[in-house]
Amino acid sequence: MTQENRLLLIEDLVLYFNTHLGPVQAVDKVDFHLDYNRAVVILGESGCGKSSLAKAILRLLPRNVASYTGKIILEGSDTMALDDEEYRQNVRWVGMSYVPQAAMNALNPVLKVGEQVAEPAIIHLGVSKEKAVELAKKMFKHVGVPEGFLNRYAFELSGGMRQRVAIAMALVTSPNLIILDEPTSALDVLTQANIFNVLKRTKKELGTSYILITHDIATSSELADDVAVMYAGQIVEYSDAHRFFTNPLHPYSKALMDSVPTLKGRKVLDFIVGQPPSLIGLPPRCRFAPRCKSRFEKCEQEPPTFEKDGRKVKCWLYE
Repeated sequence: MTQENRLLLIEDLVLYFNTHLGPVQAVDKVDFHLDYNRAVVILGESGCGKSSLAKAILRLLPRNVASYTGKIILEGSDTMALDDEEYRQNVRWVGMSYVPQAAMNALNPVLKVGEQVAEPAIIHLGVSKEKAVELAKKMFKHVGVPEGFLNRYAFELSGGMRQRVAIAMALVTSPNLIILDEPTSALDVLTQANIFNVLKRTKKELGTSYILITHDIATSSELADDVAVMYAGQIVEYSDAHRFFTNPLHPYSKALMDSVPTLKGRKVLDFIVGQPPSLIGLPPRCRFAPRCKSRFEKCEQEPPTFEKDGRKVKCWLYE
């Protein structure tokens, strides 16, 4: 597939933060792509740079950025070449939007949720308030929120309903891409299932693509077409979902899968020794090597990304 036909293409993306101890290499030379009407799930432990990758793609940057480089090509246009105002008008909430981890933190407690869902349509689509409210009603219906909830405040809604409102807000301008940062982590299992049913229906009916950031492997398999595994600021494996969940390639991916229980059959659960490394002053070697059961001498060098049967893996075992 050519670059022009891809929804999103990311090349050599870097996002470092300044600290008094040195730069934090939160996103370090990340490459991946996403096609139209597809969902890529980004997996990894806490502290591996998943949320920082979302902020880099959306250009939601704090003040202590040390380095922010690379290419983010959305629908054939390099968004990194746009200034902040052009990006705000033409990309954020128009080409792609965002569903945060905690919907209560994203919703204004003193404004009715209907007004908040309608606001992006007024600002970015230039429609009237009446038209924006109609769009909000349409999105509420689509995500399963009663129309009467338009006039409620965020604190009057349950956690699941607030998350549905956040999804409706992300959809109201009809972007082709939505980035979801652990959208169900604070919800009970039944509500998680309902939210994922909303996402799957939206993908089917509206053709929306997703980047889903999570560390919940079992839940993510419900939505994933592709899987990217992130470790210490890098993507160490990129694969279609079917082959990943049945046969992961990278030792870190295998360890993650070995830690997840299954409903069928007997499985001996395993765990990963240690914890992810600090993202400050990383040595030039395989970053998973200190925790890896398959490490050998060459792992003291940083591996390039190898391709195996159309899948990509950053590990010397596949040289």
